[in-house]
Amino acid sequence: MQRAMKPVKTSNGAPARVRRVLAGNKKQSGRPKRTRNRAGKKHALMLAALSLFASKGYESTTTREIAAAAGCAEGLIHRYFRGKAGLLDALVEHRSQKEASEGAEGLGPTLSLEDEFLQLVDHEVERMWDNRDFLRVFLSRAIVDPQMGSVMNKALISSRTKAVLNRLQNHGSRGSLRPDAAEILAHSAGMLGLVFGFVRPVILGQSRSQARKMAASVARILATRPGQFVTA
Repeated sequence: MQRAMKPVKTSNGAPARVRRVLAGNKKQSGRPKRTRNRAGKKHALMLAALSLFASKGYESTTTREIAAAAGCAEGLIHRYFRGKAGLLDALVEHRSQKEASEGAEGLGPTLSLEDEFLQLVDHEVERMWDNRDFLRVFLSRAIVDPQMGSVMNKALISSRTKAVLNRLQNHGSRGSLRPDAAEILAHSAGMLGLVFGFVRPVILGQSRSQARKMAASVARILATRPGQFVTA
């Protein structure tokens, strides 16, 4: 009886045919696969850094911990970001780009300027809650690093204020507003968002639902107070 031939193996023990197939797959995948992998690892490292910076603090977090949480080699932090400080800069840049691209997405049209302002304030409250880890990290850094204040303004405040201002200025019922009123209301929306979306629920421990209701109450007073923002 003729005996079956054994598959030829390479030096690492894998059948030669399997090795050829794997080599062919690598050639077909080429550079795009490596690019996507790099982007995925960078994103994973940034997410891990933000979570650890928020929970442990920037100074107490090590690059080894970040790499372990992201499931990546520690050396990639230095390759992609040039260290922990570079990760912090990357988080700011990512947040700035996101804020600039999102604007006031997801908000529908409203019948009155009051309804528009209430909608914008509620949107800012929810946005600040969603960005609570970012705020934990950078508010604490701003206390010890004065330059961080301008960084936060660029990444989280300035672009959002412009988006809110644009919505108010283009609303159909804005005709009776004083020239400076829309800007005042835009800054007010950002302030209420920070206070009731982050300070009260995250720092002071107030329930989110109570904070959100309080924000709506304050916004309603600002929007409906007679003669406050209208021309004489």
